[in-house]
Amino acid sequence: MKRVRRLARSPFGSAVLGGLVVGLLGWGAIAAGWIDSGEEPTAASPVAPLAAPVASRDSGDTNLVGEIYKRDGKGIAFIEADQGARRGEPSPFNPFGESEGGGTATGSGFVIDDEGHLLTNNHVVEGAGDITVKLGASDRSYSAKVVGSDPATDVALLKIDAAAEDLHPLALGDSSKVEVGDPVVAIGNPFGLDSTVTSGIVSALQRQIEAPNGFSISHVIQTDAAINPGNSGGPLIDADGRVIGINSQIETGGGGNGNVGIGFSIPINTAREVADQIERNGRVEHAYMGISGGTVTPDLAKALNLPVDEGVLVADAVKDGPADSAGIEGGDTEATIDGATVTLGGDIITELDGTKIDGIEELIAFVDGKKPGDEVEVTLLRGGDEKTVTVKLGNRPASVE
Repeated sequence: MKRVRRLARSPFGSAVLGGLVVGLLGWGAIAAGWIDSGEEPTAASPVAPLAAPVASRDSGDTNLVGEIYKRDGKGIAFIEADQGARRGEPSPFNPFGESEGGGTATGSGFVIDDEGHLLTNNHVVEGAGDITVKLGASDRSYSAKVVGSDPATDVALLKIDAAAEDLHPLALGDSSKVEVGDPVVAIGNPFGLDSTVTSGIVSALQRQIEAPNGFSISHVIQTDAAINPGNSGGPLIDADGRVIGINSQIETGGGGNGNVGIGFSIPINTAREVADQIERNGRVEHAYMGISGGTVTPDLAKALNLPVDEGVLVADAVKDGPADSAGIEGGDTEATIDGATVTLGGDIITELDGTKIDGIEELIAFVDGKKPGDEVEVTLLRGGDEKTVTVKLGNRPASVE
């Protein structure tokens, strides 16, 4: 389990490549990652079909957690990944058990079909040599291979060679229908304690967390279900027994590394699409605009005498990136706002494909729903004059530089 890095630490950040969003005045970097488009997976997808729910939310079942555990526990994976020596400084994204000098990382995962495919976090298996998997309460170990992974969403697809009767795929839900207050269950292997179940609620939606490669992951589910180091890659399950997220990061609120009631799960719709792309293409692509900037608010517009009180003020357009190639311009004047240095004087983006946008989050969500090569009509203001340019979205770089 990774400890979440607070995204508000750097008001503008150093990442003009995008996806990373920070807090002060809505400022952030926008390269807009790729998120599930809402399309159903193709026949080639390893995603398990929706199974019958464990119980209705209104069934009155007083031991719903136990029922979910009995059904889904057999499909939970205990993952051990042997890590070689790693260079560089330790980061909040090191999986539990991993050290700079190597070792064994432990985490969780879950079976998604009867062919032996499993989903987990990329950071659990990244850089691993041998990966072993145990399912449920069984002591039998399977050697796993990484079919593909995506650091930008922290999702990895594994495969083991196991008989169908030994596999218990979990049903996948629809994370777009999750609501704050929904009851949830987490099953995983915190601190190496296998087959541990905890419960709670969805405590917030539409969070953004930082992926291991520096970009942001959107539409993240926040939960107060106790998740700890070792829960990484395990499922967050709704009251109908369907997986709605992959537990990925925790906020520890200080120097500790344990649960304080704030955990974050990658939406299953995102993971579903990542798995589908890996299965179909062997890789995952993310749309990329290549700008950094911030949300224009009424207060900011008043303070800076801007012509509009909503939109995205472009701080920088990555040289030779999609936005730069389309003629979008960043700022050239630095100013200090609440102690943070920001760049002003750039274009103000007001519409995408003819639809007004309020700020960064809408722009990111819009680009997240696109694919590399898609063209976007961008309406912007420059010096008080409105103009429209066409941006051909590119492929997101492997990491934020």
